Amino acid sequence: MAESSYQERRGWIAHYFDRTAADAWARLTSDAKVSRVRQTVRAGRDEMRRTLLGWLPEDLRGKRLLDAGCGTGMLAVEAARRGAEVVAVDVAPTLIQIARERLPSDFGPGSVEFIAGDMLDPALGQFDHVVAMDSLIHYRPEDAVRVLGRLAERTHGSILFTFAPRTALLVIMHAVGQLFPRGDRSPAIEPVSAERLRALIAAESGLQGWQPGRTRRIAVGFYLSQALELIQS
Repeated sequence: MAESSYQERRGWIAHYFDRTAADAWARLTSDAKVSRVRQTVRAGRDEMRRTLLGWLPEDLRGKRLLDAGCGTGMLAVEAARRGAEVVAVDVAPTLIQIARERLPSDFGPGSVEFIAGDMLDPALGQFDHVVAMDSLIHYRPEDAVRVLGRLAERTHGSILFTFAPRTALLVIMHAVGQLFPRGDRSPAIEPVSAERLRALIAAESGLQGWQPGRTRRIAVGFYLSQALELIQS
């Protein structure tokens, strides 16, 4: 991986979500009233989260799951309710604090540990499943795929992630979005076509023995993201 490129972008993402967008993100991931633009983003994220959870086994007891880029922890809590031992990591300490404050006192047989840090930290250990929902979309496609390769070294089951599909609609949405008030703007993303992404995955040495599985694109208003499953061949 071009480590400097990854770390530079990671620093920008941490600053954005920890400072600029923390309050907006806290509202978006709650039931608080938000703008119409944010309502569509919330609805799209809810559907994406259901999709990714639907690709995981219903019974996750005895399984370790990494929620890479967990934000305020909604997916992590749902996975724990199925019995998973969840390690939920995010670059933004403010979002991790919100996640800890929102953690239910009793959510079933699983567990959740919220950590402010790097998803690539080897100290996080080994996992049965990794989920990276709308967290890799901020990195250059080459760096995102290398991240997946690094995660694959410590994963025994599946890797589920999302990417921003390069479409004419996304380009228009992103351009229009820059005209909105700052609180309604989305952070910079790195669109990539599905074809190029699959080529990068096939060429990544860390993903040898892995292959794409299920995929689903979700478009709701100003939310457009595509899920892709990686499984061991």
